Amino acid sequence: MRKHTRRLQGKYGVTAVKDITIVICSYNYERFLREAIDSALAQEPQRTRVVVIDDGSTDSSRAILASYGTRVTPVLKANGGQASSYNLGLEMADTEYILYLDSDDVLYEGAVAQVLDTFERGGYAKVQFTLDVIDGESRSTGVCVPHSQPPAECAGLLRSGWLYPSPPASGNAYRVSALKRVLPLPKTTRRGIAADFFAIYGVALVGQVGVIDTPLGGYRVHRMPEDNAGANTASAAPRPGLSIANSQDVAEVVRAFPQRWDALRELVSERLGEQLPEQAMDFSYEKAHLCMWVYDAPLWRRWHWIVFGSRRYFHSILANPFWTTRKKFAAVSLTLLCLLPLRSVSDHAIRYLANPLARGTQTHRS
Repeated sequence: MRKHTRRLQGKYGVTAVKDITIVICSYNYERFLREAIDSALAQEPQRTRVVVIDDGSTDSSRAILASYGTRVTPVLKANGGQASSYNLGLEMADTEYILYLDSDDVLYEGAVAQVLDTFERGGYAKVQFTLDVIDGESRSTGVCVPHSQPPAECAGLLRSGWLYPSPPASGNAYRVSALKRVLPLPKTTRRGIAADFFAIYGVALVGQVGVIDTPLGGYRVHRMPEDNAGANTASAAPRPGLSIANSQDVAEVVRAFPQRWDALRELVSERLGEQLPEQAMDFSYEKAHLCMWVYDAPLWRRWHWIVFGSRRYFHSILANPFWTTRKKFAAVSLTLLCLLPLRSVSDHAIRYLANPLARGTQTHRS
């Protein structure tokens, strides 16, 4: 394998330029930061540079970072959000590849070696890998993300409005030259929210996506599904069991997704000169609508939504280009359980559909 040995002088000091930069984006995660840094340092040391960007933490994160001395490149900045950390990380990455690791996630031993091998064999713009879902104590929940894998050529489907299956931020590595066609992100617009969304989907329009269908890291979910919120209307009181991720309940998904898609369309138009459809098709977004209207709802409301409001939802299942026939059948069958009179059966089916973590949580506790 190739090894880079040149050295550069920059405002962040003299650093050996290697193959990949792991940028750890950190904000007030002192509980998990050391585990994230250690997992990055355990990767190929001759090929990997570790940069930790502290985005204005007010806990003990900076003291933890200082304890690593010269083993990592520390960057201490005022709080500016995820977009500012992504932009700065890309600016500092004088390597061929970059991986953004959230400071509450971890990489497994050998992850970088497999990622680099995939890049060098396939010439991809992005390489993604499966992540185990772990809890706050680093225990496996028995669930992996994503639940299905995309083809290498995702651009055509994305241009028709289908969001391809991707792991969260920490499960994606990028070719720097490809990512620079999409980033940096503007710092003063709504695009500053969920910067990984723009990197993940924008870069797929630049080149092919390599897939490693093996867990190479852990995606940490601090709150298990029963601790998060969902409701049958946007204004109703929160209900347990419908969390999408650490900070996203179903109402947030319904609100944020169209804004992110619109911002991605603007970004792609500006940077790549391409026009994406006005609306995107994504099962996660459509199932959030299902939860909003059907969960904990009376029988008449469930029937009304299924009959009159579910067209896009069922389209996101039946026309899904990434799912097998078996998975489509299972999703439709679970959904139709909502038509049964027993609300407990309906709600159980919704929880199962809404967040696969609920399945892993039951396994983990048994």
